[in-house]
Amino acid sequence: MERFELAVPTTISEAIDLLPAEWNEDGGRGATPLAGGQDLLTVMKEGLETPDRLVHLRAIEDLRGIREVDNGALMVGAMVSISDVSGDERVISRARALSEAARSVGSPQIRNQATVGGNLCQRPRCWYFRNADAPCLKKGGVECFAYGGKNKYNAIFGGGPSYIVHPSDLAPALQMMDASVVTYSPAGTRRIRMDEFYTLPADSDVTRETVLGPDEVIGQVVIPQPPAGMKTLYEKARERGSFDFALSAVALGLRMKGGRIAECRLVLGSVAPIPWRARAAEELAVGRRSDPETWAAVAEAALEGAEPLSENAYKVPLTKGLIEKAMRRLSEEGL
Repeated sequence: MERFELAVPTTISEAIDLLPAEWNEDGGRGATPLAGGQDLLTVMKEGLETPDRLVHLRAIEDLRGIREVDNGALMVGAMVSISDVSGDERVISRARALSEAARSVGSPQIRNQATVGGNLCQRPRCWYFRNADAPCLKKGGVECFAYGGKNKYNAIFGGGPSYIVHPSDLAPALQMMDASVVTYSPAGTRRIRMDEFYTLPADSDVTRETVLGPDEVIGQVVIPQPPAGMKTLYEKARERGSFDFALSAVALGLRMKGGRIAECRLVLGSVAPIPWRARAAEELAVGRRSDPETWAAVAEAALEGAEPLSENAYKVPLTKGLIEKAMRRLSEEGL
């Protein structure tokens, strides 16, 4: 790891003043925010990022805590630990999918250290991106080596020219619940919907994954009060056990009326460079009973248009199975 300066501001304004106004030519920045450090310190050790300064956000009280705001919404500070999110009774009762997603993250030690903001801003886990000797597209190279190489864990939706998947567990759950992030920069405060926070490789700078500027930090996440009767959950498939990143994940919300589905929200994780909203499947579900025939039809519609690479076609049946499992779970719990 290269040497760096550590700054520990006590206010948001102090923190953003320590960040650069522009990206470096290689897509990086001379100073970068540090939250829990579970991902950032790893990429620094691997030589993938070499900031001159880390701006640690741990002493900024405004970035901590979970509280209720207007209209029953929950505001979660960016520096709240994943463990605190998973165990908070207000999150469990109003945003169950987020609580389950948080409990699925890593190990207890990682959840105690990792933060909400850090989880949302993780860098890709692709083998080629994480290999300092592979000059891949994500690092300013000219080729996505995963496209014709080892791509077992890469995208089946939204790929090209890069085929990474976003590794966050919290992001699909938050997008399904229509959450927003509040950010701070020298230009002021802005509120960004989760479905506008991440960028597809083909739509913007391929070296970046979010719309955040170099001098912008996440302050809070705002989760609106769910519609009356809306039930949510999060399902995740892993390869080797409880500490792994997802092979595929499903954030599901269902609301019933008169014995039929009145509203369906379905966001897939670990299948695309962004949390992937399955809108066609959502529309198909509305007006139908929640039964095995509907679950299968919704799962089929959600995976329509998938474009697997040479080693990840398994994600199609795996994700279909997760969707059916999630819909069955909610039905068995008494929608």
